[in-house]
Amino acid sequence: MANKHFNSESDIPFSDTPRDIPHETAGTFPYTRGIYETMYKNKPWTMRQYAGFGSAEESNKRYKELVEAGTGGLSVAFDLPTQMGMDSDAPLALDEVGKVGVAIDSLADMRRLFDGLPLDKISTSMTINAPAAILLLMYQLVAEERGISGSALQGTIQNDVLKEYIARGTYIFPPSPSLRLITDIFSYCQKELPKWNTISISGYHIGEAGATPVQEIAFTLSDAIAYVKAAVAAGLDVDEFAPRLSFFFVSRTTLIEEVAKFRAARQVWARIMKDKFGAKSEKSMQLRFHTQTAGVQLTAQQPEVNLVRVTIQALAATLGGTQSLHTNSFDEALALPSDKAARLALRTQQVIANETDITKVVDPFAGSYVVENLTADLVKEIEALIEKIEKMGGAVAAIETGFQKREIENSAYIISQEIDNEERIIVGVNDFVTQNDLAPNLHKLDPEVGNEQRKRLAEHRTNRKNDEFLNSLAEITRVASGSENVMPALKSAIKAGATVGEICDALRKVWGVYRSTEAF
Repeated sequence: MANKHFNSESDIPFSDTPRDIPHETAGTFPYTRGIYETMYKNKPWTMRQYAGFGSAEESNKRYKELVEAGTGGLSVAFDLPTQMGMDSDAPLALDEVGKVGVAIDSLADMRRLFDGLPLDKISTSMTINAPAAILLLMYQLVAEERGISGSALQGTIQNDVLKEYIARGTYIFPPSPSLRLITDIFSYCQKELPKWNTISISGYHIGEAGATPVQEIAFTLSDAIAYVKAAVAAGLDVDEFAPRLSFFFVSRTTLIEEVAKFRAARQVWARIMKDKFGAKSEKSMQLRFHTQTAGVQLTAQQPEVNLVRVTIQALAATLGGTQSLHTNSFDEALALPSDKAARLALRTQQVIANETDITKVVDPFAGSYVVENLTADLVKEIEALIEKIEKMGGAVAAIETGFQKREIENSAYIISQEIDNEERIIVGVNDFVTQNDLAPNLHKLDPEVGNEQRKRLAEHRTNRKNDEFLNSLAEITRVASGSENVMPALKSAIKAGATVGEICDALRKVWGVYRSTEAF
């Protein structure tokens, strides 16, 4: 591709030729410069650390260490069986329990996970999608047992199933019932958990799968349009649920384009909410987002160099105006983060917040010809791709044809080819290579985690009241077959001792399981 090295990741030429720059201030429509007038001047972004592994007890210990180290919010990683709505004793779960996150089967596990943590004082983000309703209700029940009302709870559930069909794969149900479940969560949280962010519409996994910045934002906002449409069709008022929508993006080492990308995303979303959905509330138009540094850019070779990569990525996120940030640990290409690596990742944010001057100004790159031009160009490209998807019938229709997936795979292939041909330099991988790199001390999982979890699960099943449990599952089946909000039935089932897998199985009976129809 001509002049590839002088174009952005989205193949947009960098331009420092002066153009007319609209005069905008932060905190005013279309929020290009930031959603708050003062941004970080009064308070920095929320510093989150994504953690969860092995048993609930192990993860709880890590959470307490992170809170002690000064993290302002927890971000929970669940293991693959939990994400797929399976219990730890399911045949497919056998070798996956506790590996990529914490195993949660029952309310008792959730109690152990948050034991001793002040749920009314911390903000908790949970990376969970298809079974998000169940894990949120477990969290609420643990709080209620401690006398903490839902109105005091703050946090986010990812709850973004559409991107699972596009880029990640931990879906359970077909799109239609999945959207119904999401809108039921919106409605339930308006009354029960008013401070909770009911969805974190994710471009992170889309970006990590290989999407360009334009594709990341366009596909994410197209998903968001589908969620808003579904909520409006269910009778919800835009200005009642839209202020609780949040987003989740990746931050790469390409700092200039990432800053412009975040600015462009705010502008495009503000116009969508105002022009397409007639939102009146400013909060409905403000794109609030969490950022995670780019795990896919971390290398197993010379892992300490990842500290530099993560710092640059964190700078891009904060210069771009993120509301919260997770910094990856330098050893994540090799294993789950060690205690030392997790602490250093948090310290990276603390240095940026306290030892640089980023928090002293709003939108530091405002007026930069390169950033302003690239922001405007990204807006045009993002809007054009969103319009293309809308002409296909929207995000769900495009997903069913495999459009987004194919586009991402094509972009990922180009990156792979550039690395192989050394047109794209990755330090320590295809240039600046050293021999005999010593691996750092890595975190090791207890091999008995799965056996212990299955033993606890068997005891849980033995001790519950069978009649209550069976009746609660029958009620889920009844409600899921109709049009009532399913959340109260799910909550009753959890209280009766139903597990994540059993509740998902009850929903599977009614809603079925999604199978991709894409032809390969």
